[in-house]
Amino acid sequence: MPKTRESSSPLAEKSRNIKPQPSQEEIALRAYHIYLERGGVPGDEFNDWIIAERQLIELAGKDGKPRRKPATKSATA
Repeated sequence: MPKTRESSSPLAEKSRNIKPQPSQEEIALRAYHIYLERGGVPGDEFNDWIIAERQLIELAGKDGKPRRKPATKSATA
């Protein structure tokens, strides 16, 4: 009986290296939080989106699980 060697598929290997991508809703929510953190000043929506996307990708890549930022406390209590 011929010996078969065990080899992993290149596709299987690649799939392990793919970082999970956050959804548009998650990015939008994080971008909104960034907007609020900088005082709600309009005019920087694109940068807020890019920063939010990078932060969420970085957080998801650390342990493979997407994370949500804890809710911020409202100024009106």
